[in-house]
Amino acid sequence: MIKVGIIGGAGYTAGELIRILVNHPEAEIVFVHSGSNAGNPLHAVHSGLLGETDLRFSDNWDLDAVDVLFLCSAHGKSREFWEQNPCPAGLKVVDLAQDYRDESEGYVYGLPEWQRDKIRCADKIANPGCFATAIQLGLLPLADAGLLSGTVHVTAITGSTGAGVKPSVTTHFSWRSDNLSTYKVFEHQHLKEICRNLGEILRFAQDDRKCCPPSIQFVPMRGDFARGIFASITLDCPLDGARALSLYKDYYADAPFTFVSDTPVDLKQVVNTNKCLLALEKHGDTLVVSSVIDNLLKGASGQAVQNMNLIFGIPETSGLKLKASAF
Repeated sequence: MIKVGIIGGAGYTAGELIRILVNHPEAEIVFVHSGSNAGNPLHAVHSGLLGETDLRFSDNWDLDAVDVLFLCSAHGKSREFWEQNPCPAGLKVVDLAQDYRDESEGYVYGLPEWQRDKIRCADKIANPGCFATAIQLGLLPLADAGLLSGTVHVTAITGSTGAGVKPSVTTHFSWRSDNLSTYKVFEHQHLKEICRNLGEILRFAQDDRKCCPPSIQFVPMRGDFARGIFASITLDCPLDGARALSLYKDYYADAPFTFVSDTPVDLKQVVNTNKCLLALEKHGDTLVVSSVIDNLLKGASGQAVQNMNLIFGIPETSGLKLKASAF
Protein backbone atom coordinates (compact mmCIF):
# COMPACT_ATOMS: atom_id res chain seq x y z
CA MET A 1 0.00 0.00 0.00
CA ILE A 2 1.09 3.57 -0.73
CA LYS A 3 1.33 5.48 2.56
CA VAL A 4 -0.12 8.99 2.16
CA GLY A 5 0.22 12.21 4.13
CA ILE A 6 -1.77 15.41 3.52
CA ILE A 7 -0.82 18.92 4.64
CA GLY A 8 -3.58 21.55 4.65
CA GLY A 9 -6.47 19.14 5.10
CA ALA A 10 -9.42 21.47 5.68
CA GLY A 11 -9.95 22.96 2.20
CA TYR A 12 -12.11 21.86 -0.69
CA THR A 13 -9.29 20.22 -2.63
CA ALA A 14 -8.14 18.28 0.44
CA GLY A 15 -11.70 17.10 1.05
CA GLU A 16 -11.92 15.76 -2.50
CA LEU A 17 -8.46 14.22 -2.20
CA ILE A 18 -9.47 12.37 0.97
CA ARG A 19 -12.74 11.23 -0.63
CA ILE A 20 -10.76 9.62 -3.45
CA LEU A 21 -7.99 8.15 -1.32
CA VAL A 22 -10.16 6.48 1.34
CA ASN A 23 -11.57 4.36 -1.48
CA HIS A 24 -8.33 3.96 -3.44
CA PRO A 25 -7.41 0.27 -3.72
CA GLU A 26 -3.67 0.88 -3.29
CA ALA A 27 -3.45 3.86 -0.92
CA GLU A 28 -3.66 4.32 2.84
CA ILE A 29 -3.90 7.74 4.50
CA VAL A 30 -1.49 7.98 7.45
CA PHE A 31 -2.18 11.57 8.50
CA VAL A 32 -4.21 14.63 7.48
CA HIS A 33 -2.77 17.79 9.00
CA SER A 34 -4.86 20.79 9.99
CA GLY A 35 -3.66 22.84 12.95
CA SER A 36 -7.04 24.55 13.48
CA ASN A 37 -8.96 21.26 13.40
CA ALA A 38 -6.53 18.97 15.22
CA GLY A 39 -8.29 16.14 17.07
CA ASN A 40 -11.56 16.56 15.20
CA PRO A 41 -12.84 13.79 12.91
CA LEU A 42 -12.41 14.50 9.22
CA HIS A 43 -16.16 14.42 8.71
CA ALA A 44 -16.54 17.37 11.10
CA VAL A 45 -15.16 19.51 8.26
CA HIS A 46 -15.80 17.32 5.22
CA SER A 47 -19.28 16.10 6.10
CA GLY A 48 -19.51 13.78 3.10
CA LEU A 49 -16.85 11.58 4.72
CA LEU A 50 -19.21 10.50 7.51
CA GLY A 51 -19.25 6.71 7.41
CA GLU A 52 -16.24 6.61 5.05
CA THR A 53 -13.38 6.97 7.55
CA ASP A 54 -12.70 7.32 11.29
CA LEU A 55 -9.53 9.36 10.75
CA ARG A 56 -9.01 12.56 12.70
CA PHE A 57 -7.06 15.70 11.83
CA SER A 58 -3.53 15.85 13.21
CA ASP A 59 -1.51 18.80 14.47
CA ASN A 60 1.77 17.14 13.48
CA TRP A 61 3.28 15.02 10.75
CA ASP A 62 5.88 12.33 10.28
CA LEU A 63 7.31 12.59 6.79
CA ASP A 64 9.34 9.42 7.30
CA ALA A 65 6.11 7.45 7.78
CA VAL A 66 4.69 8.17 4.31
CA ASP A 67 5.60 7.41 0.71
CA VAL A 68 3.91 10.45 -0.80
CA LEU A 69 2.98 13.87 0.58
CA PHE A 70 0.19 16.01 -0.86
CA LEU A 71 0.51 19.73 -0.17
CA CYS A 72 -2.95 21.35 -0.20
CA SER A 73 -2.23 24.63 1.55
CA ALA A 74 -2.58 28.12 0.10
CA HIS A 75 -0.27 29.42 -2.60
CA GLY A 76 3.11 30.31 -1.16
CA LYS A 77 2.80 27.93 1.78
CA SER A 78 4.56 25.03 0.04
CA ARG A 79 7.85 26.93 -0.18
CA GLU A 80 7.46 27.94 3.46
CA PHE A 81 6.88 24.30 4.42
CA TRP A 82 10.11 23.12 2.78
CA GLU A 83 12.07 26.01 4.26
CA GLN A 84 11.08 24.70 7.69
CA ASN A 85 11.14 20.94 7.07
CA PRO A 86 13.78 18.71 5.47
CA CYS A 87 12.45 16.42 2.75
CA PRO A 88 13.34 12.76 3.47
CA ALA A 89 15.16 10.89 0.73
CA GLY A 90 12.75 8.98 -1.45
CA LEU A 91 9.64 10.91 -0.43
CA LYS A 92 7.35 11.69 -3.36
CA VAL A 93 5.58 15.06 -3.33
CA VAL A 94 2.50 16.31 -5.16
CA ASP A 95 2.00 20.05 -4.65
CA LEU A 96 -1.46 21.42 -5.44
CA ALA A 97 -0.38 25.05 -4.98
CA GLN A 98 1.20 27.19 -7.68
CA ASP A 99 4.61 27.47 -5.99
CA TYR A 100 6.56 25.16 -8.32
CA ARG A 101 4.57 25.24 -11.56
CA ASP A 102 7.60 26.84 -13.21
CA GLU A 103 9.32 23.46 -12.65
CA SER A 104 11.90 25.00 -10.34
CA GLU A 105 13.72 22.93 -7.70
CA GLY A 106 13.27 19.66 -9.55
CA TYR A 107 9.48 19.72 -9.84
CA VAL A 108 7.79 18.32 -12.94
CA TYR A 109 4.63 20.00 -14.23
CA GLY A 110 1.93 17.38 -13.71
CA LEU A 111 -0.29 17.50 -16.78
CA PRO A 112 -0.34 13.79 -17.74
CA GLU A 113 -1.65 14.32 -21.25
CA TRP A 114 1.51 16.28 -21.98
CA GLN A 115 4.22 14.92 -19.66
CA ARG A 116 3.17 11.38 -18.75
CA ASP A 117 6.64 9.88 -19.23
CA LYS A 118 8.38 12.60 -17.21
CA ILE A 119 5.82 12.24 -14.40
CA ARG A 120 6.48 8.50 -14.17
CA CYS A 121 10.14 9.20 -13.41
CA ALA A 122 9.58 12.17 -11.08
CA ASP A 123 9.81 12.56 -7.31
CA LYS A 124 8.14 15.96 -7.15
CA ILE A 125 5.04 17.04 -9.07
CA ALA A 126 3.58 20.53 -9.45
CA ASN A 127 -0.11 19.93 -10.01
CA PRO A 128 -1.57 22.30 -12.65
CA GLY A 129 -4.10 25.01 -11.96
CA CYS A 130 -7.75 24.32 -12.75
CA PHE A 131 -8.20 26.95 -15.49
CA ALA A 132 -4.76 26.00 -16.81
CA THR A 133 -5.81 22.36 -17.11
CA ALA A 134 -9.00 23.12 -19.04
CA ILE A 135 -7.34 25.62 -21.38
CA GLN A 136 -4.17 23.63 -22.06
CA LEU A 137 -6.10 20.44 -22.80
CA GLY A 138 -8.10 22.49 -25.29
CA LEU A 139 -4.93 23.66 -27.06
CA LEU A 140 -2.30 20.91 -26.68
CA PRO A 141 -3.00 19.14 -30.00
CA LEU A 142 -2.64 22.37 -31.97
CA ALA A 143 0.53 23.37 -30.13
CA ASP A 144 2.05 19.92 -30.64
CA ALA A 145 1.33 20.21 -34.38
CA GLY A 146 2.89 23.69 -34.52
CA LEU A 147 -0.48 25.20 -35.46
CA LEU A 148 -0.97 27.55 -32.53
CA SER A 149 -0.40 31.03 -33.92
CA GLY A 150 -2.01 34.43 -33.68
CA THR A 151 -4.19 35.44 -30.75
CA VAL A 152 -6.17 32.86 -28.78
CA HIS A 153 -9.34 34.16 -27.14
CA VAL A 154 -10.58 32.31 -24.06
CA THR A 155 -13.67 32.89 -21.95
CA ALA A 156 -13.95 30.44 -19.07
CA ILE A 157 -16.49 30.28 -16.28
CA THR A 158 -15.81 28.56 -12.96
CA GLY A 159 -17.85 27.46 -9.98
CA SER A 160 -17.63 29.06 -6.54
CA THR A 161 -15.43 26.30 -5.10
CA GLY A 162 -12.63 27.62 -7.32
CA ALA A 163 -12.28 30.51 -4.86
CA GLY A 164 -11.51 28.18 -1.95
CA VAL A 165 -13.27 27.42 1.31
CA LYS A 166 -12.69 30.78 3.02
CA PRO A 167 -15.77 33.00 2.44
CA SER A 168 -15.43 36.31 0.62
CA VAL A 169 -17.77 38.95 -0.79
CA THR A 170 -17.94 37.22 -4.19
CA THR A 171 -18.48 33.67 -2.86
CA HIS A 172 -21.52 34.24 -0.63
CA PHE A 173 -24.64 32.55 -2.01
CA SER A 174 -26.66 35.77 -1.92
CA TRP A 175 -24.14 37.45 -4.25
CA ARG A 176 -23.23 34.48 -6.43
CA SER A 177 -26.73 33.11 -7.05
CA ASP A 178 -28.32 34.21 -10.34
CA ASN A 179 -25.23 36.26 -11.08
CA LEU A 180 -22.22 36.38 -13.41
CA SER A 181 -19.10 38.52 -13.28
CA THR A 182 -15.62 38.76 -14.74
CA TYR A 183 -12.42 39.05 -12.72
CA LYS A 184 -8.66 39.29 -13.34
CA VAL A 185 -9.33 39.96 -17.03
CA PHE A 186 -6.16 39.26 -19.08
CA GLU A 187 -4.23 38.97 -15.77
CA HIS A 188 -5.22 35.65 -14.21
CA GLN A 189 -2.30 33.89 -12.49
CA HIS A 190 -2.80 30.69 -14.52
CA LEU A 191 -1.84 32.51 -17.71
CA LYS A 192 1.82 32.31 -16.70
CA GLU A 193 1.94 28.51 -16.65
CA ILE A 194 -0.26 28.20 -19.76
CA CYS A 195 1.92 30.46 -21.91
CA ARG A 196 5.13 28.95 -20.57
CA ASN A 197 4.10 25.39 -21.36
CA LEU A 198 2.46 26.02 -24.72
CA GLY A 199 5.45 28.13 -25.76
CA GLU A 200 7.77 25.24 -24.91
CA ILE A 201 5.65 22.80 -26.93
CA LEU A 202 5.58 25.18 -29.89
CA ARG A 203 9.36 25.65 -29.82
CA PHE A 204 9.83 21.89 -29.92
CA ALA A 205 7.20 21.42 -32.65
CA GLN A 206 8.70 24.14 -34.83
CA ASP A 207 12.32 23.41 -33.90
CA ASP A 208 12.77 27.11 -33.28
CA ARG A 209 14.30 28.44 -30.08
CA LYS A 210 13.12 31.93 -31.00
CA CYS A 211 9.47 30.86 -31.26
CA CYS A 212 7.30 33.20 -29.19
CA PRO A 213 4.74 31.95 -26.65
CA PRO A 214 1.16 32.18 -27.89
CA SER A 215 -0.83 35.34 -27.24
CA ILE A 216 -3.78 34.38 -25.04
CA GLN A 217 -6.53 36.84 -24.16
CA PHE A 218 -8.20 35.19 -21.16
CA VAL A 219 -11.44 36.41 -19.58
CA PRO A 220 -12.25 34.42 -16.41
CA MET A 221 -15.80 34.49 -15.10
CA ARG A 222 -17.49 33.58 -11.83
CA GLY A 223 -20.48 31.30 -12.28
CA ASP A 224 -23.55 30.77 -10.11
CA PHE A 225 -22.81 27.07 -9.54
CA ALA A 226 -20.55 25.23 -7.10
CA ARG A 227 -18.14 23.24 -9.23
CA GLY A 228 -16.90 22.87 -12.77
CA ILE A 229 -15.21 24.92 -15.50
CA PHE A 230 -16.52 25.59 -18.99
CA ALA A 231 -13.87 27.11 -21.25
CA SER A 232 -14.69 28.43 -24.71
CA ILE A 233 -11.55 28.87 -26.83
CA THR A 234 -11.58 30.70 -30.16
CA LEU A 235 -8.69 30.99 -32.61
CA ASP A 236 -7.77 30.96 -36.31
CA CYS A 237 -6.94 27.49 -37.59
CA PRO A 238 -5.90 26.36 -41.10
CA LEU A 239 -7.44 22.88 -40.71
CA ASP A 240 -10.95 22.09 -41.83
CA GLY A 241 -13.36 20.66 -39.25
CA ALA A 242 -12.74 17.01 -40.08
CA ARG A 243 -8.95 17.33 -39.97
CA ALA A 244 -9.08 19.26 -36.71
CA LEU A 245 -11.30 16.61 -35.14
CA SER A 246 -8.95 13.87 -36.33
CA LEU A 247 -5.93 15.73 -34.93
CA TYR A 248 -7.55 15.98 -31.48
CA LYS A 249 -8.76 12.39 -31.40
CA ASP A 250 -5.35 11.08 -32.42
CA TYR A 251 -3.59 13.19 -29.78
CA TYR A 252 -5.83 11.96 -26.97
CA ALA A 253 -6.20 8.37 -28.18
CA ASP A 254 -4.26 7.02 -25.19
CA ALA A 255 -5.52 9.50 -22.59
CA PRO A 256 -7.79 7.68 -20.11
CA PHE A 257 -9.61 10.80 -18.92
CA THR A 258 -9.67 13.22 -21.87
CA PHE A 259 -12.23 12.59 -24.58
CA VAL A 260 -13.12 14.38 -27.81
CA SER A 261 -16.85 14.50 -28.44
CA ASP A 262 -18.57 14.56 -31.83
CA THR A 263 -21.37 16.66 -30.30
CA PRO A 264 -21.45 19.74 -28.06
CA VAL A 265 -20.47 19.15 -24.44
CA ASP A 266 -21.94 20.46 -21.20
CA LEU A 267 -20.74 20.86 -17.64
CA LYS A 268 -22.89 18.16 -16.06
CA GLN A 269 -21.07 15.51 -18.07
CA VAL A 270 -17.88 16.05 -16.04
CA VAL A 271 -18.95 17.22 -12.57
CA ASN A 272 -17.78 14.68 -9.93
CA THR A 273 -15.45 13.01 -12.45
CA ASN A 274 -11.79 13.25 -13.44
CA LYS A 275 -12.73 13.73 -17.10
CA CYS A 276 -12.03 16.50 -19.54
CA LEU A 277 -14.43 16.60 -22.48
CA LEU A 278 -13.60 18.55 -25.63
CA ALA A 279 -15.80 19.55 -28.56
CA LEU A 280 -14.80 21.36 -31.76
CA GLU A 281 -16.68 23.61 -34.17
CA LYS A 282 -15.21 25.13 -37.33
CA HIS A 283 -16.73 28.31 -38.74
CA GLY A 284 -14.84 29.60 -41.76
CA ASP A 285 -11.24 30.15 -40.63
CA THR A 286 -12.23 30.10 -36.95
CA LEU A 287 -12.02 27.08 -34.67
CA VAL A 288 -14.04 27.03 -31.44
CA VAL A 289 -12.94 24.52 -28.80
CA SER A 290 -15.14 23.82 -25.78
CA SER A 291 -13.33 22.28 -22.80
CA VAL A 292 -15.14 21.18 -19.64
CA ILE A 293 -13.72 19.80 -16.39
CA ASP A 294 -14.58 19.54 -12.70
CA ASN A 295 -12.33 22.18 -11.14
CA LEU A 296 -11.89 20.18 -7.91
CA LEU A 297 -11.10 16.86 -9.61
CA LYS A 298 -9.44 17.03 -13.04
CA GLY A 299 -8.57 20.61 -12.10
CA ALA A 300 -7.04 19.66 -8.74
CA SER A 301 -7.37 16.56 -6.55
CA GLY A 302 -8.33 13.97 -9.17
CA GLN A 303 -5.39 14.99 -11.31
CA ALA A 304 -3.16 14.89 -8.21
CA VAL A 305 -4.12 11.24 -7.63
CA GLN A 306 -3.66 10.54 -11.34
CA ASN A 307 -0.11 11.87 -10.94
CA MET A 308 0.43 9.74 -7.83
CA ASN A 309 -0.67 6.67 -9.76
CA LEU A 310 1.82 7.41 -12.51
CA ILE A 311 4.69 8.01 -10.06
CA PHE A 312 4.13 4.66 -8.36
CA GLY A 313 3.64 2.69 -11.56
CA ILE A 314 0.09 1.57 -10.85
CA PRO A 315 -2.83 1.87 -13.30
CA GLU A 316 -3.41 5.53 -14.08
CA THR A 317 -7.14 5.18 -13.46
CA SER A 318 -6.84 3.57 -9.99
CA GLY A 319 -9.35 5.10 -7.60
CA LEU A 320 -10.56 7.55 -10.23
CA LYS A 321 -13.43 5.80 -12.00
CA LEU A 322 -15.88 8.38 -10.72
CA LYS A 323 -19.21 8.82 -12.44
CA ALA A 324 -21.12 11.95 -13.33
CA SER A 325 -24.75 12.34 -12.37
CA ALA A 326 -27.29 11.23 -14.95
CA PHE A 327 -29.23 14.47 -14.36
